[in-house]
Amino acid sequence: MRIPLIDLKTQYLSLKTEIDTAIQNVIDNTSFVGGKELTGFESEFANFCDVKYGVATSSGSTALDLTLLALGIGKGDEVITTPNTFIATTEAITHVGAKIVWVDIEPDSYNIDPEKIEAKITPRTKALLLVHLFGHPCDMDIMLKIAQKHNLIVIEDAAQSHGAEYKGKRVGSFGKAACFSFYPGKNLGAYGHSGIMVTNDKEIADCVMLLANHGRYEKYEHLREGYNYRPDTIQTAILRVKLRYLNEWNKKRRKNAELYNQLLKDTPIITPRELSYAKHVYHLYVIRTEKRDELSKYLDSKGITTLIHYPIPLHLQPAYKYLGYKSGDFPVTEKCCSQVLSLPMFPELKREQIELIAQEIKNFLD
Repeated sequence: MRIPLIDLKTQYLSLKTEIDTAIQNVIDNTSFVGGKELTGFESEFANFCDVKYGVATSSGSTALDLTLLALGIGKGDEVITTPNTFIATTEAITHVGAKIVWVDIEPDSYNIDPEKIEAKITPRTKALLLVHLFGHPCDMDIMLKIAQKHNLIVIEDAAQSHGAEYKGKRVGSFGKAACFSFYPGKNLGAYGHSGIMVTNDKEIADCVMLLANHGRYEKYEHLREGYNYRPDTIQTAILRVKLRYLNEWNKKRRKNAELYNQLLKDTPIITPRELSYAKHVYHLYVIRTEKRDELSKYLDSKGITTLIHYPIPLHLQPAYKYLGYKSGDFPVTEKCCSQVLSLPMFPELKREQIELIAQEIKNFLD
């Protein structure tokens, strides 16, 4: 039987009664937008992140858009981020009219390199949009010192890092605001699109809530133009059920990663590193090898699914050709993007499956 990259069916079957009941309750109550399932999830996820406020949105992407708007970032501003991420991160910057400023990454964490940030700061720099990629947090002490020194806003893109920790503190609780995605394959995934913005600042929370609901708090009084970026209540009901299991699932991901690391330690494969300050939650288990494409094809022939996150760095994407970047501008990112390969990773992954994957990698290398 083929080993998938992620197995959502097995996870659903393990929670079928609870999930089905939550969905049926929403249908029975005919409360399809808003309601207690929405507010309950917002409160519970904010508490999970150790912050005061959560505002659920229609996706992680719209959470980013609304957060930048609520923070007053716009035309003429510059936002520093990484070219090694999904395009939603940088789309949010351009959607508000600001300029993307990229900084290369660290080869160990795959996150933005703090040592290279200050060289990119100008009088127009407004914010650092920090991506906790693959489930590994950024080095937040350094980031916050840079931000304080230059009076910058820190925004966390934690779309892949639900429950990850920096020095014992959950990501999402460091910046002025943080955004999470609940795309189905995430550590905490909905059964469709959904996201959330979390913050300790009530003014930001209120502004995001206003913007997500056509600029209104009351039904027909619109204080400003906004957007229809609210989530479906069914999604938040599902997420409330699954949130109760997230810590357990993250423990299983970490255990799976530990086994992968152990089985691959005597090979030339570069396995993920967990830096001393970090608690990695392994949204993805990403290895590196110069023979990436050949290995991927070989594993596919053996019934093992892999994927590349991400094959083309953002500065080389056709969508950003107008910015004038070229190959060689961010060498660490470009090298990693040519070598990374995501192996199957999900809480329900069995020991014998990991052992089989590791053995096939060794067979390939031999």
